[in-house]
Amino acid sequence: MHALGVLQNPQRVHNTPGAVRPQHQRLSTDPSEHFSKRLAVGTVEGMTEPAPTHPELLLRSRAVLTGWSDGELARLTRTGALHRVRRGAYVGGDLPAHAANRHRLLVRATLAGLRLPAVVSHQSAAVLLGVPLWGVRLDRVHITRRPRAWGDISQVLQCHVARMRDDEIVVVDGIAVTSPVRTALDLARSLPHEAAVVVLDAAVHDGVLAAEPLRRRLPDILGAPGSRSAARAVGFADGRSESVGESRSRVALARLGLAPSALQFEVPTADGSFLARTDFAWEEHRLVGEFDGRVKYGRLLRPGQDPGDVVFEEKRREDAIRDEGWGVVRWTWSDIARPDRLGPRVRRALDRGAARSR
Repeated sequence: MHALGVLQNPQRVHNTPGAVRPQHQRLSTDPSEHFSKRLAVGTVEGMTEPAPTHPELLLRSRAVLTGWSDGELARLTRTGALHRVRRGAYVGGDLPAHAANRHRLLVRATLAGLRLPAVVSHQSAAVLLGVPLWGVRLDRVHITRRPRAWGDISQVLQCHVARMRDDEIVVVDGIAVTSPVRTALDLARSLPHEAAVVVLDAAVHDGVLAAEPLRRRLPDILGAPGSRSAARAVGFADGRSESVGESRSRVALARLGLAPSALQFEVPTADGSFLARTDFAWEEHRLVGEFDGRVKYGRLLRPGQDPGDVVFEEKRREDAIRDEGWGVVRWTWSDIARPDRLGPRVRRALDRGAARSR
Protein backbone atom coordinates (compact mmCIF):
# COMPACT_ATOMS: atom_id res chain seq x y z
CA MET A 1 0.00 0.00 0.00
CA HIS A 2 1.23 3.48 -0.80
CA ALA A 3 1.34 6.26 1.74
CA LEU A 4 -0.68 9.29 0.67
CA GLY A 5 1.59 12.23 -0.12
CA VAL A 6 0.52 15.87 -0.16
CA LEU A 7 2.23 18.72 -1.97
CA GLN A 8 2.11 21.41 0.69
CA ASN A 9 3.41 24.55 -0.98
CA PRO A 10 0.34 26.38 -2.37
CA GLN A 11 1.98 28.21 -5.25
CA ARG A 12 1.85 28.24 -8.98
CA VAL A 13 4.86 26.87 -10.84
CA HIS A 14 5.15 28.00 -14.43
CA ASN A 15 5.36 24.74 -16.33
CA THR A 16 7.11 24.33 -19.63
CA PRO A 17 5.51 21.48 -21.59
CA GLY A 18 8.84 20.23 -22.86
CA ALA A 19 10.21 20.06 -19.33
CA VAL A 20 7.53 17.84 -17.89
CA ARG A 21 7.40 15.03 -20.40
CA PRO A 22 8.70 11.77 -19.02
CA GLN A 23 11.98 10.50 -20.35
CA HIS A 24 12.20 6.78 -21.07
CA GLN A 25 15.39 5.49 -19.52
CA ARG A 26 17.21 2.21 -19.70
CA LEU A 27 16.27 -0.63 -17.36
CA SER A 28 18.71 -0.80 -14.48
CA THR A 29 19.89 -4.20 -13.34
CA ASP A 30 22.30 -2.90 -10.71
CA PRO A 31 20.76 -2.87 -7.22
CA SER A 32 23.51 -0.55 -6.02
CA GLU A 33 21.94 2.26 -8.04
CA HIS A 34 18.83 2.24 -5.84
CA PHE A 35 18.21 4.32 -2.73
CA SER A 36 15.80 3.94 0.14
CA LYS A 37 13.35 6.80 -0.21
CA ARG A 38 9.65 5.88 -0.11
CA LEU A 39 7.25 6.69 -2.93
CA ALA A 40 3.97 8.39 -2.03
CA VAL A 41 1.13 9.14 -4.40
CA GLY A 42 -1.52 11.53 -3.21
CA THR A 43 -3.28 14.86 -3.54
CA VAL A 44 -1.91 17.95 -5.23
CA GLU A 45 -2.72 20.82 -2.86
CA GLY A 46 -0.38 23.27 -4.56
CA MET A 47 0.49 23.73 -8.20
CA THR A 48 2.36 20.91 -9.86
CA GLU A 49 6.03 21.22 -10.64
CA PRO A 50 7.93 19.75 -13.61
CA ALA A 51 10.65 17.18 -13.11
CA PRO A 52 13.97 17.70 -14.90
CA THR A 53 14.85 14.02 -14.50
CA HIS A 54 12.90 10.88 -13.71
CA PRO A 55 13.80 7.82 -11.64
CA GLU A 56 14.13 4.58 -13.54
CA LEU A 57 11.12 2.31 -13.53
CA LEU A 58 11.79 -1.37 -12.98
CA LEU A 59 9.05 -3.65 -14.29
CA ARG A 60 8.92 -7.19 -12.98
CA SER A 61 8.11 -8.54 -16.46
CA ARG A 62 11.34 -7.10 -17.81
CA ALA A 63 13.41 -7.75 -14.72
CA VAL A 64 12.83 -11.52 -14.81
CA LEU A 65 14.02 -11.54 -18.42
CA THR A 66 17.32 -10.02 -17.33
CA GLY A 67 17.88 -12.58 -14.58
CA TRP A 68 16.14 -11.07 -11.57
CA SER A 69 14.08 -13.40 -9.39
CA ASP A 70 10.91 -12.66 -7.43
CA GLY A 71 12.82 -13.44 -4.27
CA GLU A 72 15.47 -10.87 -5.12
CA LEU A 73 12.85 -8.22 -5.86
CA ALA A 74 11.11 -8.97 -2.56
CA ARG A 75 14.39 -8.80 -0.63
CA LEU A 76 15.38 -5.47 -2.19
CA THR A 77 11.91 -4.11 -1.42
CA ARG A 78 12.17 -5.21 2.22
CA THR A 79 15.57 -3.54 2.60
CA GLY A 80 14.36 -0.31 0.98
CA ALA A 81 16.62 -0.56 -2.06
CA LEU A 82 13.48 -0.77 -4.21
CA HIS A 83 10.08 0.78 -3.62
CA ARG A 84 6.89 -0.46 -5.20
CA VAL A 85 5.06 2.01 -7.41
CA ARG A 86 2.27 -0.49 -7.94
CA ARG A 87 2.03 -4.25 -8.34
CA GLY A 88 4.79 -5.41 -10.67
CA ALA A 89 6.51 -2.04 -10.89
CA TYR A 90 9.33 -0.72 -8.73
CA VAL A 91 11.52 2.32 -8.55
CA GLY A 92 14.84 3.11 -6.96
CA GLY A 93 17.06 6.11 -6.79
CA ASP A 94 16.18 9.60 -5.66
CA LEU A 95 12.41 9.85 -5.97
CA PRO A 96 10.60 13.06 -6.96
CA ALA A 97 9.47 15.29 -4.14
CA HIS A 98 6.30 16.45 -5.90
CA ALA A 99 3.09 14.49 -6.25
CA ALA A 100 2.80 15.25 -9.97
CA ASN A 101 6.24 13.81 -10.66
CA ARG A 102 5.41 10.73 -8.65
CA HIS A 103 2.23 10.42 -10.68
CA ARG A 104 4.26 10.23 -13.89
CA LEU A 105 5.87 7.09 -12.52
CA LEU A 106 2.45 5.64 -11.73
CA VAL A 107 1.25 6.44 -15.26
CA ARG A 108 4.21 4.68 -16.84
CA ALA A 109 3.88 1.68 -14.53
CA THR A 110 0.13 1.36 -15.11
CA LEU A 111 0.25 1.70 -18.89
CA ALA A 112 2.86 -1.04 -19.02
CA GLY A 113 0.34 -3.44 -17.50
CA LEU A 114 -2.67 -2.62 -19.71
CA ARG A 115 -3.88 -5.37 -22.03
CA LEU A 116 -5.83 -3.01 -24.31
CA PRO A 117 -4.72 0.37 -25.67
CA ALA A 118 -6.05 3.51 -24.03
CA VAL A 119 -5.57 7.28 -24.05
CA VAL A 120 -4.25 8.93 -20.90
CA SER A 121 -6.81 11.55 -19.84
CA HIS A 122 -8.10 13.89 -17.14
CA GLN A 123 -5.57 14.75 -14.42
CA SER A 124 -3.11 12.15 -15.66
CA ALA A 125 -3.09 13.82 -19.08
CA ALA A 126 -2.70 17.19 -17.40
CA VAL A 127 0.41 16.00 -15.60
CA LEU A 128 2.00 14.69 -18.81
CA LEU A 129 1.05 17.81 -20.78
CA GLY A 130 2.28 20.26 -18.18
CA VAL A 131 -1.19 21.63 -17.41
CA PRO A 132 -0.91 23.01 -13.85
CA LEU A 133 -3.09 21.33 -11.24
CA TRP A 134 -4.33 22.27 -7.81
CA GLY A 135 -6.55 20.41 -5.35
CA VAL A 136 -6.63 17.27 -7.50
CA ARG A 137 -6.08 13.70 -6.33
CA LEU A 138 -3.32 11.85 -8.14
CA ASP A 139 -3.62 8.43 -6.55
CA ARG A 140 -5.21 6.91 -9.68
CA VAL A 141 -4.20 6.91 -13.33
CA HIS A 142 -7.02 8.14 -15.57
CA ILE A 143 -7.46 6.75 -19.06
CA THR A 144 -10.22 7.02 -21.68
CA ARG A 145 -11.39 4.50 -24.23
CA ARG A 146 -13.96 4.96 -26.98
CA PRO A 147 -17.47 3.48 -26.68
CA ARG A 148 -18.00 -0.27 -26.71
CA ALA A 149 -15.36 -0.38 -24.01
CA TRP A 150 -16.55 -0.37 -20.41
CA GLY A 151 -15.73 1.91 -17.53
CA ASP A 152 -13.84 0.55 -14.57
CA ILE A 153 -12.15 1.76 -11.42
CA SER A 154 -9.54 0.14 -9.20
CA GLN A 155 -7.09 1.23 -6.56
CA VAL A 156 -4.72 2.78 -9.11
CA LEU A 157 -6.72 3.02 -12.35
CA GLN A 158 -9.92 4.72 -13.52
CA CYS A 159 -11.12 3.99 -17.04
CA HIS A 160 -13.55 6.46 -18.63
CA VAL A 161 -15.59 5.68 -21.74
CA ALA A 162 -16.25 8.62 -24.07
CA ARG A 163 -16.17 9.66 -27.69
CA MET A 164 -12.85 11.13 -28.80
CA ARG A 165 -12.02 12.77 -32.11
CA ASP A 166 -8.67 11.97 -33.65
CA ASP A 167 -7.59 15.60 -33.26
CA GLU A 168 -8.24 15.35 -29.53
CA ILE A 169 -5.38 12.90 -29.10
CA VAL A 170 -1.71 13.87 -29.06
CA VAL A 171 1.42 11.86 -28.38
CA VAL A 172 3.77 12.73 -25.52
CA ASP A 173 6.97 10.69 -25.44
CA GLY A 174 5.23 7.82 -27.21
CA ILE A 175 2.15 7.92 -24.94
CA ALA A 176 -1.30 8.73 -26.35
CA VAL A 177 -2.72 11.62 -24.34
CA THR A 178 -5.82 13.80 -24.67
CA SER A 179 -5.04 17.23 -26.11
CA PRO A 180 -4.71 20.27 -23.82
CA VAL A 181 -8.17 21.58 -24.73
CA ARG A 182 -9.85 18.18 -24.32
CA THR A 183 -8.00 17.64 -21.05
CA ALA A 184 -9.09 21.03 -19.72
CA LEU A 185 -12.71 20.35 -20.64
CA ASP A 186 -12.62 16.91 -19.03
CA LEU A 187 -11.27 18.45 -15.83
CA ALA A 188 -13.80 21.29 -15.96
CA ARG A 189 -16.59 18.69 -16.19
CA SER A 190 -15.30 16.52 -13.36
CA LEU A 191 -13.64 18.79 -10.78
CA PRO A 192 -15.34 20.98 -8.17
CA HIS A 193 -15.81 24.55 -9.41
CA GLU A 194 -13.00 26.10 -7.36
CA ALA A 195 -10.42 23.50 -8.40
CA ALA A 196 -11.54 23.72 -12.04
CA VAL A 197 -11.18 27.51 -12.07
CA VAL A 198 -7.71 27.34 -10.52
CA VAL A 199 -6.59 24.81 -13.13
CA LEU A 200 -8.09 26.74 -16.08
CA ASP A 201 -6.72 30.08 -14.87
CA ALA A 202 -3.25 28.60 -14.52
CA ALA A 203 -3.32 26.81 -17.86
CA VAL A 204 -4.35 29.96 -19.73
CA HIS A 205 -1.96 32.20 -17.77
CA ASP A 206 0.97 29.85 -18.34
CA GLY A 207 0.25 29.55 -22.07
CA VAL A 208 -0.51 25.83 -22.00
CA LEU A 209 -3.73 26.62 -23.87
CA ALA A 210 -5.79 29.64 -24.95
CA ALA A 211 -9.21 30.61 -23.62
CA GLU A 212 -10.93 30.98 -26.99
CA PRO A 213 -10.49 27.36 -28.15
CA LEU A 214 -11.97 26.26 -24.82
CA ARG A 215 -15.06 28.40 -25.39
CA ARG A 216 -15.45 27.22 -28.98
CA ARG A 217 -15.42 23.60 -27.88
CA LEU A 218 -18.13 23.95 -25.23
CA PRO A 219 -20.99 23.16 -27.68
CA ASP A 220 -19.30 19.81 -28.42
CA ILE A 221 -19.91 18.61 -24.86
CA LEU A 222 -23.51 19.80 -24.48
CA GLY A 223 -25.56 17.12 -22.77
CA ALA A 224 -22.52 15.25 -21.48
CA PRO A 225 -22.28 14.71 -17.71
CA GLY A 226 -20.83 17.83 -16.13
CA SER A 227 -21.22 20.00 -19.25
CA ARG A 228 -22.98 22.78 -17.33
CA SER A 229 -20.24 22.77 -14.71
CA ALA A 230 -17.66 22.98 -17.48
CA ALA A 231 -19.43 25.93 -19.11
CA ARG A 232 -19.55 27.72 -15.78
CA ALA A 233 -15.84 27.16 -15.08
CA VAL A 234 -14.73 28.07 -18.61
CA GLY A 235 -16.85 31.22 -18.56
CA PHE A 236 -15.33 32.27 -15.26
CA ALA A 237 -11.70 31.40 -16.07
CA ASP A 238 -9.33 34.32 -16.48
CA GLY A 239 -5.65 33.99 -17.33
CA ARG A 240 -4.89 37.28 -15.59
CA SER A 241 -4.99 35.45 -12.26
CA GLU A 242 -1.36 34.85 -11.36
CA SER A 243 -1.59 32.47 -8.43
CA VAL A 244 -3.73 29.89 -6.70
CA GLY A 245 -4.61 32.48 -4.07
CA GLU A 246 -5.82 34.97 -6.66
CA SER A 247 -7.94 32.35 -8.45
CA ARG A 248 -9.48 31.11 -5.21
CA SER A 249 -10.07 34.71 -4.15
CA ARG A 250 -12.00 35.40 -7.35
CA VAL A 251 -14.22 32.37 -6.74
CA ALA A 252 -14.84 33.36 -3.10
CA LEU A 253 -15.58 37.01 -3.93
CA ALA A 254 -17.97 36.03 -6.72
CA ARG A 255 -19.86 33.73 -4.36
CA LEU A 256 -20.17 36.62 -1.92
CA GLY A 257 -21.49 38.96 -4.61
CA LEU A 258 -18.34 41.06 -4.31
CA ALA A 259 -16.64 40.42 -7.65
CA PRO A 260 -13.97 43.07 -8.42
CA SER A 261 -14.29 45.27 -11.47
CA ALA A 262 -10.65 44.81 -12.53
CA LEU A 263 -7.77 42.34 -12.22
CA GLN A 264 -4.08 43.29 -12.23
CA PHE A 265 -5.16 46.90 -11.87
CA GLU A 266 -2.57 49.63 -12.45
CA VAL A 267 -2.91 52.43 -9.91
CA PRO A 268 -1.91 55.80 -11.42
CA THR A 269 -0.40 58.81 -9.70
CA ALA A 270 -2.01 62.24 -9.84
CA ASP A 271 -0.11 63.05 -13.05
CA GLY A 272 -1.19 59.78 -14.67
CA SER A 273 2.07 57.87 -14.36
CA PHE A 274 2.26 54.27 -13.14
CA LEU A 275 2.42 53.77 -9.38
CA ALA A 276 1.62 50.15 -8.61
CA ARG A 277 -0.15 47.05 -9.91
CA THR A 278 -2.65 45.37 -7.60
CA ASP A 279 -4.38 41.99 -7.69
CA PHE A 280 -7.93 43.37 -7.68
CA ALA A 281 -9.78 46.68 -7.86
CA TRP A 282 -13.25 48.07 -7.33
CA GLU A 283 -12.69 51.21 -9.36
CA GLU A 284 -15.99 52.91 -8.56
CA HIS A 285 -15.12 52.73 -4.87
CA ARG A 286 -11.43 53.58 -5.36
CA LEU A 287 -10.54 50.36 -3.57
CA VAL A 288 -7.82 47.86 -4.41
CA GLY A 289 -7.55 44.33 -3.05
CA GLU A 290 -4.47 42.22 -2.41
CA PHE A 291 -4.19 38.54 -1.62
CA ASP A 292 -1.35 38.05 0.85
CA GLY A 293 0.36 34.69 0.64
CA ARG A 294 3.78 33.94 2.09
CA VAL A 295 4.85 32.61 -1.30
CA LYS A 296 4.03 35.96 -2.88
CA TYR A 297 6.65 37.73 -0.77
CA GLY A 298 9.15 34.99 -1.53
CA ARG A 299 8.74 35.70 -5.25
CA LEU A 300 9.46 39.40 -4.63
CA LEU A 301 12.81 38.72 -2.97
CA ARG A 302 15.82 40.02 -4.84
CA PRO A 303 19.26 38.42 -4.44
CA GLY A 304 20.65 39.22 -1.02
CA GLN A 305 17.40 40.77 0.19
CA ASP A 306 15.90 39.92 3.56
CA PRO A 307 12.18 38.96 3.77
CA GLY A 308 11.72 41.82 6.22
CA ASP A 309 12.91 44.25 3.54
CA VAL A 310 10.21 42.98 1.19
CA VAL A 311 7.52 43.47 3.83
CA PHE A 312 8.81 47.03 4.48
CA GLU A 313 8.78 47.83 0.75
CA GLU A 314 5.26 46.45 0.47
CA LYS A 315 4.16 48.73 3.32
CA ARG A 316 5.69 51.75 1.55
CA ARG A 317 3.91 50.70 -1.66
CA GLU A 318 0.58 50.49 0.20
CA ASP A 319 1.16 53.91 1.78
CA ALA A 320 1.80 55.39 -1.66
CA ILE A 321 -1.44 53.86 -2.96
CA ARG A 322 -3.38 55.32 -0.02
CA ASP A 323 -1.76 58.73 -0.61
CA GLU A 324 -3.37 58.74 -4.05
CA GLY A 325 -6.80 58.39 -2.48
CA TRP A 326 -7.26 54.61 -2.84
CA GLY A 327 -8.26 52.26 -0.07
CA VAL A 328 -6.49 48.91 0.36
CA VAL A 329 -8.01 45.68 1.65
CA ARG A 330 -5.95 42.54 2.21
CA TRP A 331 -6.71 38.93 3.00
CA THR A 332 -4.86 35.64 3.46
CA TRP A 333 -5.33 31.90 2.87
CA SER A 334 -7.36 31.51 6.05
CA ASP A 335 -9.72 34.31 5.01
CA ILE A 336 -10.47 32.63 1.68
CA ALA A 337 -11.63 29.57 3.59
CA ARG A 338 -13.80 31.74 5.88
CA PRO A 339 -16.31 33.72 3.80
CA ASP A 340 -17.89 34.93 7.06
CA ARG A 341 -14.65 36.86 7.64
CA LEU A 342 -13.74 37.78 4.05
CA GLY A 343 -17.17 39.13 3.11
CA PRO A 344 -17.56 41.62 5.97
CA ARG A 345 -13.94 42.78 5.60
CA VAL A 346 -14.37 43.61 1.91
CA ARG A 347 -17.82 45.17 2.45
CA ARG A 348 -16.48 47.49 5.15
CA ALA A 349 -13.67 48.55 2.82
CA LEU A 350 -16.18 49.17 0.01
CA ASP A 351 -18.32 51.28 2.33
CA ARG A 352 -15.29 53.38 3.26
CA GLY A 353 -14.53 53.76 -0.42
CA ALA A 354 -18.06 54.89 -1.17
CA ALA A 355 -17.71 57.54 1.54
CA ARG A 356 -14.45 58.75 0.03
CA SER A 357 -16.04 59.06 -3.41
CA ARG A 358 -18.91 61.32 -2.24
